[in-house]
Amino acid sequence: MPRTHQSLGSTKAAAFFSATLLLWVVSVFFEIVFNKRTELLFIVAGGCFYQLANWVIRFCVSRDPLFVNTSVSLLHSAITSTSVIFILVNQWSVTGFKRMFDHKQLVEGTWPWAYQALCFSCGYFAYDQRDMLKYRLYSGFIPSILVHHLLLLICFTLALYRHITINYLILTLICELHSVFLHVRKVRRMAGVRDAKSRVVKVEWILNWIMFVFARLVSHILITGKLVKDASKFDKGIEWPLAMLGMAGMNFLNAFLGVDLFNAFMKEKKPQRNDAKHDE
Repeated sequence: MPRTHQSLGSTKAAAFFSATLLLWVVSVFFEIVFNKRTELLFIVAGGCFYQLANWVIRFCVSRDPLFVNTSVSLLHSAITSTSVIFILVNQWSVTGFKRMFDHKQLVEGTWPWAYQALCFSCGYFAYDQRDMLKYRLYSGFIPSILVHHLLLLICFTLALYRHITINYLILTLICELHSVFLHVRKVRRMAGVRDAKSRVVKVEWILNWIMFVFARLVSHILITGKLVKDASKFDKGIEWPLAMLGMAGMNFLNAFLGVDLFNAFMKEKKPQRNDAKHDE
């Protein structure tokens, strides 16, 4: 039976992203072993932790690859958003709000536990990339979720190697507050809870939209604005172009996510409208 254009495109995407993930693993391994960068072991710890969580959910709850992957993603979002809030509140209490966002502090400084949190999250994105490739949990000729993870792995790893813009990247992870509700929605639907009239579903959608606007959309736009404002303060090199490229990619993906979120919201509302028409 001949391959369809879609399956051929999926195979090419899998080959490309598998190759880039392998190159990333070799790069991290080289830095740890040959350059004695033991602080990067937190990346390995993160990857192992989320893989262990995957196995526990698979053997104890469900073997459905999508359910397992989504559950681990929910765990990551919860841990990361809690870590980011802790790091920000702790630093705020130490230096105050204004000094926290000083250019030098964001680019050259590293808040307590920020480096470890970024490494741990980096390990998750590597694990998740592998899991999605293994079970083909993506769609499209150029899967946006795989592009998103690759973009983050490149930006995060380069920053970790060079010990720069760590605090900037911690700020970008505020969006994980919104990811919590994205994953909750997926788990809720897989569990069969789909009644749009349900109070739980209504509250979930309200929180989903609030977090999308403030924790993802606004926060990333503000970070981009800060980068533009402080462009002249960056040293000549790849830091500013790479940061701008990364944020441009994030904002671009956020726009598509907003469209997908709106379509999903309208799709869940349709059964409710149909029921109302039926009652008439």
